[in-house]
Amino acid sequence: MKKNIKTKSAIFPMPVLMIATYNDDGSVNVMNAAWGMMIEMDTIALNLTETHKTVQNIKKRCAFTVSIADAAHVVEADYFGVESGKNVADKLAKAGMTATKSENVDAPIINDFPICMECEFVEFQSNDYGAGVIGKIVNVCAEESVLTEDKVDIAKLGAIAYDPFTHGYYTVGERVGNAFSDGKKLK
Repeated sequence: MKKNIKTKSAIFPMPVLMIATYNDDGSVNVMNAAWGMMIEMDTIALNLTETHKTVQNIKKRCAFTVSIADAAHVVEADYFGVESGKNVADKLAKAGMTATKSENVDAPIINDFPICMECEFVEFQSNDYGAGVIGKIVNVCAEESVLTEDKVDIAKLGAIAYDPFTHGYYTVGERVGNAFSDGKKLK
């Protein structure tokens, strides 16, 4: 029998996304965002409020990058969520990480995370149900160490997911089935 529980944030797993932008002085700002998803094959939506330094930077530069956090950098990833760019001028340096300027958009690629989506800012939406940055993915780059035949191998990635039930981070990696295939057994 199911029991009613006291939560409404019940979708799991939620990706742990690192949103990176440049500040006005050219330093790198990074924030942790669990509320993000693909809304088209090349379009991403991030539920971020306009008061975030990151959103202000995105609007000014019309660009941002989204890296998927991995288990090897869980402490740094969490730091990017618990510290505001309004309080610390260079969170990236404080975390001991480095970045490279994207060749495709006016935003930094965090070198330490294994996969990164380079995005152009499309629009900011705000309504009663939340706020959102919509971006067009113009390039995806990944470390060769997480690739198998030029495709990201989730088992090698070590990606982490956020659990809203317990506020924990969990690794993602074991393959348990084949999408668009296994269900055909019941046809």
